[in-house]
Amino acid sequence: MVEAAPTVFVVDDDISVRESLELLLRKQGWHPETFMSADEFLARPRQLMPSCLVLDFSLPGLNGLELQKRVALELPYMPIIFLTGCGDIPMTVQAMKAGAVEFLTKPFANESLLSAIRNAIERSRVKLESEMEIRTLRARYSALTMRERQVMALVVSGMLNKQVGDELGITEITVKFHRGNLMRKMKADSFAELMNMATRLRIKASSTSKAPAVAREVSASKTDLPK
Repeated sequence: MVEAAPTVFVVDDDISVRESLELLLRKQGWHPETFMSADEFLARPRQLMPSCLVLDFSLPGLNGLELQKRVALELPYMPIIFLTGCGDIPMTVQAMKAGAVEFLTKPFANESLLSAIRNAIERSRVKLESEMEIRTLRARYSALTMRERQVMALVVSGMLNKQVGDELGITEITVKFHRGNLMRKMKADSFAELMNMATRLRIKASSTSKAPAVAREVSASKTDLPK
């Protein structure tokens, strides 16, 4: 299967800028999509794909910094490159602190923009890969029974099987049974791998409670196995 070309979104109210950038981006093998306003951009349906946003600071309606805040919340995998017609140090600092990868003043050298886009797309690709991995782990975790989640949380906190049994009021043999099931469902080949999964899922256990606290608990309840 051929991987789709990364998408570069351009939001600028100057049609000449949009048209020139669209031509430049197509020559690089990217897929450009242009918009004249922040609202028009936000109305576009979203897809998980490597991408970046080339954004003019001065826009009708929502300005660049306001759109940046929306993108950070709704599209965290999409890095932003700012364009502006006038250099403004406080504005630049604010944009960079908010996560912009570059801030270019018009007119800018094409290569400066292209270099920034390459960097942004690579960042986007890495973020998306991480997001997909987390989604997969959450799906596996949601398939665990409540007892398996309790055992997992206590095991990764450092407890031995006997200690887990004492904490939950079940036998050591039952702990081993649940442990084997959760290792299989999580597709963990080793305890170290399970530890890594638990860290990414932000699973933690309370030493004073028989019901471990899980930071990203799945709301759907699971049928527990008998003690």
